[in-house]
Order: sequence, then structure tokens, then C-alpha cells
Amino acid sequence: MAAPEEHDSPTEAPQPAVQEEETKTFKDLGVTDVLCEACDQLGWTKPTKIQIEAIPLALQGRDIIGLAETGSGKTGAFALPILNALLETPQRLFALVLTPTRELAFQISEQFEALGSSIGVQSAVIVGGIDSMSQSLALAKKPHVIIATPGRLIDHLENTKGFNLRALKYLVMDEADRILNMDFETEVDKILKVIPRDRKTFLFSATMTKKVQKLQRAALKNPVKCAVSSKYQTVEKLQQYYLFIPSKFKDTYLVYILNELAGNSFMIFCSTCNNTQRTALLLRNLGFTAIPLHGQMSQSKRLGSLNKFKAKARSILLATDVASRGLDIPHVDVVVNFDIPTHSKDYIHRVGRTARAGRSGKAITFVTQYDVELFQRIEHLIGKKLPVFPTQDDEVMMLTERVTEAQRFARMELREHGEKKKRVREDTGDNDDMEGAMGVRNKVAGGKMKKRKGR
Repeated sequence: MAAPEEHDSPTEAPQPAVQEEETKTFKDLGVTDVLCEACDQLGWTKPTKIQIEAIPLALQGRDIIGLAETGSGKTGAFALPILNALLETPQRLFALVLTPTRELAFQISEQFEALGSSIGVQSAVIVGGIDSMSQSLALAKKPHVIIATPGRLIDHLENTKGFNLRALKYLVMDEADRILNMDFETEVDKILKVIPRDRKTFLFSATMTKKVQKLQRAALKNPVKCAVSSKYQTVEKLQQYYLFIPSKFKDTYLVYILNELAGNSFMIFCSTCNNTQRTALLLRNLGFTAIPLHGQMSQSKRLGSLNKFKAKARSILLATDVASRGLDIPHVDVVVNFDIPTHSKDYIHRVGRTARAGRSGKAITFVTQYDVELFQRIEHLIGKKLPVFPTQDDEVMMLTERVTEAQRFARMELREHGEKKKRVREDTGDNDDMEGAMGVRNKVAGGKMKKRKGR
């Protein structure tokens, strides 16, 4: 019997190219009228390629593996079939969406709420960095859709009384490759054990890795593969460049590029939280409106940063790879890889923040004397030789003096920030937390310090 093989290897979605020309509306794909109206209100006039392929199959009740580049409308491809099914058989705790990062979870939740606002869909976001008591209350209300990061969800499954997923009908893993790369494998296995076997599973990923294939065998039944792009590729409308520069002049070149392309909005990727913070301070000292976004910030600050950038109150967002996946910020014009990504697949995701949904965009990668090999790997992966971004070296060097001074200030601020943190930690060792929280501490700080010296 050939059943096991069928289980392992997904069938390709047979999709004639002509159909794309004819199928123009969500209604043609089989989406109900209420949801078609919701799509119109969101400004989704015609379905994207991945939606054309995935939605009809999902509505037939098949398991799906969706491979599509970032910015191709993957969220809609799983949200619409789920909401469609929810309308037919209304039920609480109907679907679970697993995502790798907190920001992506909030974004998916926004889309579910927007699409389902007319039919009263309730969703809950269950991620780390937020008070778990309020999350337990949200789960007690039994929302229709849960969007979660694996770690915190396991936490609730184990510790929140009365919460289980035994009635779950849909499981979605968005950016599945990243969920597995972040070593959430054990968590995902645990989740698979506590949800019903009789369910629909959608697995979406921009890249197909060995781990994703393994997961597909474990979690999906006779899946259909909807691949919009099989190669690792970046969007056509994206202009990609590189800059080969000595590492000590990286800051200066960054400032030069921000000046040259002024008026655009930028997303600058750094490799560490510390460097993100340092560069943000450096740019602020030079009068740029820059905000950082990294893993060491509290969740409220991370969302605050993102919202400021989305609302165009700030034009430069400095981020670690936390923000490289899935975040749909419509107006990013330029992506700068200030530190080259160590995994070449991350390059695809980083530059995928610009040139989304048919718009054009630029991506510039800084290559120092230490990054040549990594850069060659990226070129090999995307199968392109990138052109050099044109710069006027003498103009760049004129900026050196100002940048060096700003670097010094940034270092001082970082140091002060670090010391302040230490001091706060030492202070909270005392038992008057409330005063500290209310700012009374500042008034008595003088006395405190003297006492400490006298010890």
C-alpha cells in the first residue's frame, strides 16, 4: 500500500497558469460574502498568488504547506479559510496560530480582528513579556482564535486551570522554519501531543528546511504543497546593493547613506541588542529620528517603538533579527544590513521588509573585510551578483569628525545606562519597592548614596 508515502510527500497543487488571469476576486475562490466585504474594507481587492492557490484547497479541508516569499499575503491565505469554517460551525477555541516572534503574533491578531470584526471574532495573543494573569483571564473567556509563541502557550497549557485545546479544529504554523530554528522543537512536539489528531493543519514558511520537512511528516495528513516561489528569492522590484568598507568606518558610511537617501524611511539591521542601542544613540546625537527595537526591551517598549515607526513619527528603525520576519510595515523604503546576517536565509527575510505587496524598495548590505565569505554565501543563495552602491568617498570622510564625536557621546550614554540599571538592581534589594516605583527614591537618593559609602 502506498499510503505512508503519500503521507510523507505532499502533492503539488495542480494550478494552471491561466486560472490566475481569470480568478480575480475572493468570491471566485469560494470565500463567503461577509468575508469578501471585510476584504474590500481592508483594501484587499484581488487575491495574491499564494491566496489563489491555498484558499480553495483549504476550503476543501486539505492540509496545506504554503511556501511563499515574505510580503506575499500568507496571513490572508490561512485567516480567510479559518474564518470561513468558523462561520459554518461556530465554536470557541477553534484555531491556534503559532508564530516565532511576539511582534508577528500581534500583527496576525490585528488581521484576524479586522477580517472578523463584522462577525464578532475574538482572538487572544499569548506571548512572553506580558503579564500572564491577564492572559489567563483572556483564555478563560475562550476566544475563537489564539495566536501564540510556543513557550508561553505551553506555560498556560501546564499551569492555567481549565484551559485546554482538546476541541481545536485548526492549527497554523506561520514562519515555521523560524519557529524550529529558534529551538522551539520540544515545545511544538508538546503542543502537537495535546491537540486533537483530527484537525486541519496549515504550515507556512518562506523557506523549506530539513526541520520543516520533518515537522510536516509529523503534523500533516496527506498535505498539498502550494509553492509560489521554490527558489530562495527576493522580490523583483527590490534593488539590492552592497558596500565594501573598512569596519571602522561603518558608522560614517551609515550616516552618509541616511543623508543621501533622506526623506525615505529606513530599517537598519544590527546583529546584537547592544549594537542596536549604541547605533540608535549615535544617530540621535546626530539629529536623526531613530528608534531601537530589540529583545532586551520590555514588550510595551517594543510595541511602542513599532507603533511610532508605523505611524511615521520616526523614520529610522534599528532592529535585531527580532523584526526581520513577517512584520508588515508598508512604508519601509530602504533596508540597511548594517551587520551582515550570519545565516544567509535571514538576508531574504530582512530585505523582505521592503518592496512589499508590489511596491519597490532598496536594500544595502555593508560588507567589511571580515564579512566577505558570508556575503558570497548570500550571493550564492539568491543566485545574483549584487552591484556596488555608488558613494562619494571624499564626502563620506568629511563626516568622520562629527561621527567620532557622536560615537563618544553614545558610548558615554550606554555606560551611564548600564550603571543606572546596576544601581536600580542594587536599590530594589531594599524593601521599599513602592517608593522606588513612585519616584520618591530620587529625593532620598543623596542619603542612600552616603550610607553606601559609609558602609
